[in-house]
Amino acid sequence: MRDSRPKTQPSDAVCAPSGPGIALRDYGRAELAVAIDSLALRGSHIHEGIHQARKAIRRTRAMLALGARVLGPGASLIDRALREVNHGLSPLRDAHALVETLDLAHTKARDDATRAALDHARRCASRRRATMAQQPQFTRALQHAQAILPTLHAALIGLPWETISTPLVADAMATAERRAAIARERACACDDAKAWHRWRRRMRRISQQHRAAIAAGVPIDDAEFDKNLTEQLGVLQDLNLLVAHCGEDSPFSSSRLTLRRFAKRALARQRKGIRSVVALA
Repeated sequence: MRDSRPKTQPSDAVCAPSGPGIALRDYGRAELAVAIDSLALRGSHIHEGIHQARKAIRRTRAMLALGARVLGPGASLIDRALREVNHGLSPLRDAHALVETLDLAHTKARDDATRAALDHARRCASRRRATMAQQPQFTRALQHAQAILPTLHAALIGLPWETISTPLVADAMATAERRAAIARERACACDDAKAWHRWRRRMRRISQQHRAAIAAGVPIDDAEFDKNLTEQLGVLQDLNLLVAHCGEDSPFSSSRLTLRRFAKRALARQRKGIRSVVALA
């Protein structure tokens, strides 16, 4: 069942005197309420609804990771179910992200040939997005998400939130930061798209955990976290998405080679810029 209490934004949570667990629980439930409402959107809003729902689900999973050591197998089951929901919705989100990436790329094109190729690709990507939204596979994924999220929203109540302490949260965040540092070194040492994507996911998880900790009233040192770097890694991932759609089976047919050259150059510039920022840090 849905929570009948008035909704609050996750940032309104207050840390309980005995520890941050209850506040983290309320934060997660507020995020899943956002996901449930977002997936109810229809028409031209369906794509933005899926985007917002997937963000809210990732934030809930990041919050659960803060207490993973003590929340038990129930939290693992909820996390796994949330991951499956996001995985099922990812193809349509990727299709929408591709359209957004092409829109942004058009503003940065330097010649008429590239702009024409981007226009053609944008039309193709938009038609492909509309077709995917009507496919039975996506309909089933959306129906599954709508059915299971209210259950997971309720299931959060039953976890042992009182076992979460502030030091436990701090340790979990420190672990996430160490993993991000390792991923950063590996990514910056090569041009492997998977390594860069892994670093981006690590940085995004840290951002989400900072958000949850602040909402729960946990004192954290935010000075070393670079939100702009996380955003630039997101831009990099969007360019990788464009490159991935310019292969032999590209939906862009005759314009794919022009698009690939454009995206590859933009990708190289983006990586160079990120490396320079890391070197100065």
